[in-house]
Amino acid sequence: MVEQQHVEEYLTGYAGILLDACAAGRRLTRDELELRRTEGERAAEAGLGLRSLIRAHLTAAQQVQPEVPAREAGYLLKAVELAVDAFAEGYERAQRLAVRQQEAARREFIDDLLYGRTDPGRLAERAERFGLRLSQAHAVAVAQGAEPYGDGYPVARAIEASVLARFGNRNLLLTTKDGRLLCVAPGDQPEVLAYFAKQAYAATDGGRVAIGRTHPGAGGVVHSYEEALNALDLAERMALEGPVLHASDLLVYPVLTRDRQAMADLVESMLGPLRQARGGAQPLIDTLNAYFDSGCVATDAARRLSLSVRALTYRLERIHTLTQADPSDPRHRYTLQTAVIGARLLGWPGSGA
Repeated sequence: MVEQQHVEEYLTGYAGILLDACAAGRRLTRDELELRRTEGERAAEAGLGLRSLIRAHLTAAQQVQPEVPAREAGYLLKAVELAVDAFAEGYERAQRLAVRQQEAARREFIDDLLYGRTDPGRLAERAERFGLRLSQAHAVAVAQGAEPYGDGYPVARAIEASVLARFGNRNLLLTTKDGRLLCVAPGDQPEVLAYFAKQAYAATDGGRVAIGRTHPGAGGVVHSYEEALNALDLAERMALEGPVLHASDLLVYPVLTRDRQAMADLVESMLGPLRQARGGAQPLIDTLNAYFDSGCVATDAARRLSLSVRALTYRLERIHTLTQADPSDPRHRYTLQTAVIGARLLGWPGSGA
């Protein structure tokens, strides 16, 4: 009964409009149509269902029908059609506006969450609206494909539907940022991020996923997100293999580059002499990469480089001659390998250290 009274509130003046239009044999005026649109917007903002509202319009039309002469019945039908159409237009306009406002609020929240640029207390309050409890520790997974993705893209929708169907609402946040796919999940539920990574890898046709470590609080989400981004950057620069990277497995690289100048000095002092080789330093750097990546097994390294073992051995001897460091000697191997890793991190010799 209360709901019916609410519905009738948005029909005020409707019956009079119908009777006036029929009596004058005219269409509804612009002002009358705009009034119906306004009422439709108000009804949508009040949260009333469109079906019940339209039914109420038809019922009101039936109630005034006996007052309309038979010869004017056609005008009544046309007036009802225009009035209901205008009302529905206003209702849908209000809904679209509400959706846009909600999307804008969600995007603003995601930006604040990932950049950590707002008050933590206020951010925690807003987070609950979007399914997150920032009092928990969280981890972030970031997926990157061959093309950028947005929230409305089929790939993003499909992954979100799959993850939610599997795990339901477990205080998750699935979104996109800067063309990448993101999943924020409680740190004690690693299976969620693992499943997201699997789905994202398949949906992006062989993309790459990085998972940051678990950290507490709102700042923890930022920290984990940055770790995941850094892992993706490292994977590209270091040509790391594997579709899923864990930031916890890559901690040695930030340690090595913490003193960038010291690393640049090591690279230059150890590998600088390789510039004297025919063809420059890069082929010999590639040789060292393959040799160390294969566990210093010459046959495996030769296979990686599509070389004969003899050709690989010659290159290793050439490296020894130029650098005075023997890759096969454990006393020299660690320093050489660290320098090679540093070269990959610094883009040496291509862009200089």
